[in-house]
Amino acid sequence: MSKYRNFSLTAAFLVGFALPAVAAEINADTVVATVNGVDITVGQMILTREALPEQYRSLPDDVLYEGVLDQLIQQTVLSQSVPKENSNRVNIALENELRTLRAGEALDAAIASAITDDAVQAAYDEKYSNAEPTKEYNASHILVDTEDEAKAIRKELDEGAVFADLAKEKSTGPSGSNGGELGWFSKGMMVKEFEDVVLTLEKGQISDPVKTRFGWHVIILNDSRFKAAPPLEEVRAEIEAKLEQDAISGVIKALTEKATVVRTKDGSIPTSVLSDQSLITN
Repeated sequence: MSKYRNFSLTAAFLVGFALPAVAAEINADTVVATVNGVDITVGQMILTREALPEQYRSLPDDVLYEGVLDQLIQQTVLSQSVPKENSNRVNIALENELRTLRAGEALDAAIASAITDDAVQAAYDEKYSNAEPTKEYNASHILVDTEDEAKAIRKELDEGAVFADLAKEKSTGPSGSNGGELGWFSKGMMVKEFEDVVLTLEKGQISDPVKTRFGWHVIILNDSRFKAAPPLEEVRAEIEAKLEQDAISGVIKALTEKATVVRTKDGSIPTSVLSDQSLITN
């Protein structure tokens, strides 16, 4: 693919921004300019705008219009300056682009039919309606390198030292500066040795030294709670993303299973062809 495919708008924007005249019954085939007898249409301008980098797409239409049109005019005159017959590279690129666009159309249709309000509600109900409330834990810890250090810290706590103060002073973990606070977490979010101890603690209880791969911990359970199911709107984006992924996987799997696919025998095509540019040059 040519490195100049994403044609720059910089030069086009330098010529100014005259507003187009408004025509009646404009459609995708409406001609906005003709270059040596070749028409440039509204549809071509719309798709060109869609392909622009984000910093250009965010500009108002009255700013973009002339720039997009000038880009298409410039591309047209450049295109007309080469032989009429497409090179092998261009033909292959067109085949690839058409395949990509048609595949995208198929996926867009599958996604549109999968992500409906009813489907989102059904997915939410399936995941949350009958789910048990999740128990969450809020704990703090002091992390040190050795068991002896952890035992000494536990002794200081038993003698009345403030947990958060000792964490700030002695913990080697990143939470030390925050008094050892780890915030709220649920089962499965901490390493097993740490979690197993937390599950046995009562609110305000301090653990004996606990060894994990990170070192030795002294843990205090600050609180625990049951977290109810989140409202639909809070998890809508997550549900829609899952429905989209399922739709994409489903349509690809179904179509591939129905298709007749014949691959060349393993090893018959050397993998080095992938980088051989000479094969598409004529």
